[in-house]
Amino acid sequence: MTVDDHPALRDGIASIIEHEADMTLVGEAANGAEAIATYEQSHPDVTLMDLQMPIMDGLEAIARIRAISPSAHIIVLTTYEGDVQAVQALKAGASSYLLKSALRRELLDAIRAVHAGRRYLPASVAQEIAIHSAEESLTQRELTVLQLVAEGKANKVIAWELSISDDTVKAHLRSIFAKLDVNDRTHAVTAALRRGAMQLR
Repeated sequence: MTVDDHPALRDGIASIIEHEADMTLVGEAANGAEAIATYEQSHPDVTLMDLQMPIMDGLEAIARIRAISPSAHIIVLTTYEGDVQAVQALKAGASSYLLKSALRRELLDAIRAVHAGRRYLPASVAQEIAIHSAEESLTQRELTVLQLVAEGKANKVIAWELSISDDTVKAHLRSIFAKLDVNDRTHAVTAALRRGAMQLR
């Protein structure tokens, strides 16, 4: 089953799979809510799941499908190579985290590996996870502050919106800079976006 809000990508996967003697496409969905309904109807052996979708995102859909069927085999297929998002997907129950830029052969290898009950992580994704695994993650409050920074808001405005002092905002920013190993607000936002710790609203 393929789950993606872009019909062209679903068509592309369908055309790859139709030439494989051991694979059949049994369902398609355009968002997480559709994915759950389609999963319950077709019970696919392997599900290819996008993360960024309307109505319900991929992470929530993965968790819900795994709640219905703990043995569900799910491959995340995304444009985001960030380690934070990869770890979240694996924790939610995904067996693989592939980039949409992956070669056709790698996609087929991942489907077969996951179907056989194995995990499949490309070396680049595994390396990103390993590099950052010992680092302390951003707290929910720090992510909220960083989201407001990304919206271009000054410290005083952030302090007012969150009902905290200016000094507290500065303390949060110092902590964010240290955790992301950056020196300023712009680089903090860029680093968090690249690693998948946050998305622009």
